Amino acid sequence: MKKEAKELAEKAYQLGKENEKTYRGCGQSVLAALQDSLNLRNDAALKAITGFAGGLGLAGDSGCGAYLGSAVMLGSIVGRTRDNMADPEKVRFKTYELVRKLHDRFIQEYGSLNCREIQTKIMGRYYYLPDLQEFEKFDNAGAHDTICPEVVGKAARWTVELLAQEGLLPE
Repeated sequence: MKKEAKELAEKAYQLGKENEKTYRGCGQSVLAALQDSLNLRNDAALKAITGFAGGLGLAGDSGCGAYLGSAVMLGSIVGRTRDNMADPEKVRFKTYELVRKLHDRFIQEYGSLNCREIQTKIMGRYYYLPDLQEFEKFDNAGAHDTICPEVVGKAARWTVELLAQEGLLPE
């Protein structure tokens, strides 16, 4: 990977960590970091993924928001458009391939894409985040100081690395 791409991946990593630590919400934190580092701001997409935090709606039983937010960025760069839903060029299959590569990276690192399972692996237990006492325990265990920021930062870095490897970094 070229020096510029490595620097961009590091920038995305740092922004992702800062966003999660400061603002919370893993899906939005990773997408904002990627948008800012790649200079591809899209407020509608960022707003749309508000509910991706904590395994969707804080329920924990769905995909990691950092993974899902990264997949949104990949699709926004390589996805099919509304005007080309028929997609005779099969652009969507390139998106599928990139998301699978990101998927494989998450599995390699965390053994799962599921928020609850990632929490358990990293923190030793799952926290039911809609419960305010559980959310406070989660926070006190360092979730927003180091743990979730690291997951978000890594997802942002991996996404930029994938784009660089495929020659898809925006100019």
